[in-house]
Amino acid sequence: MIRFRHYLDACTPRVLILAALLAAYPNSLTAQKQPAIHKTPAAANKPISAAEFSKMVDLFSEPEGEFFSDNFTSNETAYLFVVDKLRELGVSGGAYIGVGPEQNFTYISKIRPQIAFIVDIRREAIIQHLMYKAVFHLSANRAQFLSHLLSRPLDQKGAPGPDSSIDDLVQYFNDARSSQESYDSNLEAIRKAIETDFQIALSARDQQLLERIYRAFRQASLGISFRLGTGLGGYGGFPTLGELLVATDLNGKEGNFLAAEKDYQFVRDLQERNRVIPVVGDFAGNKALATVGDYLRENGYTVSAFYTSNVEQFLFGDNLFGAFVENIRKLPINDRSVFIRAFRAGWQRHPAYIPGHRMITLLEKIGVFLNDYDAGLYPDYWSLGTTHFISGNPPRTTR
Repeated sequence: MIRFRHYLDACTPRVLILAALLAAYPNSLTAQKQPAIHKTPAAANKPISAAEFSKMVDLFSEPEGEFFSDNFTSNETAYLFVVDKLRELGVSGGAYIGVGPEQNFTYISKIRPQIAFIVDIRREAIIQHLMYKAVFHLSANRAQFLSHLLSRPLDQKGAPGPDSSIDDLVQYFNDARSSQESYDSNLEAIRKAIETDFQIALSARDQQLLERIYRAFRQASLGISFRLGTGLGGYGGFPTLGELLVATDLNGKEGNFLAAEKDYQFVRDLQERNRVIPVVGDFAGNKALATVGDYLRENGYTVSAFYTSNVEQFLFGDNLFGAFVENIRKLPINDRSVFIRAFRAGWQRHPAYIPGHRMITLLEKIGVFLNDYDAGLYPDYWSLGTTHFISGNPPRTTR
């Protein structure tokens, strides 16, 4: 995710909201000692009520920031390259934390966490995740998911079903025609699900953002992509959603969450139990990540994976990396907890660089990261990505 960050750090939460937060999570705004290792909580599979979900979205969130890009989809073509390595390292269950759009669903489908938080500085990103939650809610299978997302009805010749391959799904929706009637009825159903079923009050601006996002998917369909600047389509050769759906790992195996019905059903079930919670938050802010950490600790969860995309690049650029590290210290981790990073690999030829990809996906043990930071091993972003990294492919030899 490439972004432009302006965190609005002069804002103070309303007195009543702050009081409610402190009552529910008393340690969330205070310094925390290094968390202990926790076992999987007994209540991990129980649904979170809509009222509690709505409360968490509201109370965990910070003031939003601004961007000059549209992040409707990922721009990371190497996102599957670490999936086998995650399995090899035993990264599974627990709590997942991520940022950005739909790539989170693929990591969630592979890691199988009990709970997930999506923390993004953009309010628009949280509205998009609420839209996705509603689309999951309305869609019993992958074909219905893409139909609802793209406003392409499943009433045309060769319509796919629950057992269709991802290639067949992509082919159908590449050719399928959009319907104004489908768009209008779907948008109303999505809005109703968010406000009624999820109990999230949408402001006038929220509704404008929702319409903008949903209209973008209808107009661009599977051709939608990340864009520098605001608008539709792509810029600079960024991958389309259709290309991301059929992307493969290093062994040529498709792995997107929509490539297999069982993966889709896992993510949908987690969404239906209100266990994917989107939160407006700055990684270097003083509230969102601290509150997430407090909630996880108090409820007995351990972080299995934290997907940061390339946000750390901008934290270094804004001299906020130290504040991010202090937030990481507040998360409950164990020796298997990892970061998943999208690292800018091509410009200086990272040892794990693969030609044809702007970014390479890397892992790092969170405990190792904290020790390295304390030892002064991260003076800059390049050092962060080249010290004790774990890649899915053998690093190349450098001269």
